[in-house]
Amino acid sequence: MAVSLSEGDLDDDFDETHDINVTPFIDVILVLLIIFMVAAPLSTVDLPIDLPSSTATPQKKPDKPTYVSIKPDLSLAIGENLVKRVDLVRDLDAMTDRPKDRPIFLRADKLVPYGELMGVLELLRAGGYTKIKLVALEAPPAAAAQGPAAAPPAQPAQP
Repeated sequence: MAVSLSEGDLDDDFDETHDINVTPFIDVILVLLIIFMVAAPLSTVDLPIDLPSSTATPQKKPDKPTYVSIKPDLSLAIGENLVKRVDLVRDLDAMTDRPKDRPIFLRADKLVPYGELMGVLELLRAGGYTKIKLVALEAPPAAAAQGPAAAPPAQPAQP
């Protein structure tokens, strides 16, 4: 703190200096840096996963759901009608009773590579369809607790 004393000054008040004290600021920044250094490795997932089925509670389906399916040969279908990849969004737009704010149920075979699934998701997102729900087979909770090696393969329900 700087003080100026002069003989002619009869005032007992000291002059204030307006310097910023950066020590508390540096302390806060260092604490935040340590928090982020500890939390960063915890946010990455390094486990191989296989999701053939799900034990999540099934949600109520809408009256007329729209299913987009990716078959093992990477062909696409809307409902049961095969469509070309470039025509997917155009065919969804052509459905008159299908507004873009209703969810699309995306089904993919277990053999479909992750990159292909993400490619279809990107096509739908670019077409304005942002409400997309992924469909999985229902599995009993006991099978999920035993692990994938002990669980019997789940069979889809036949219509």
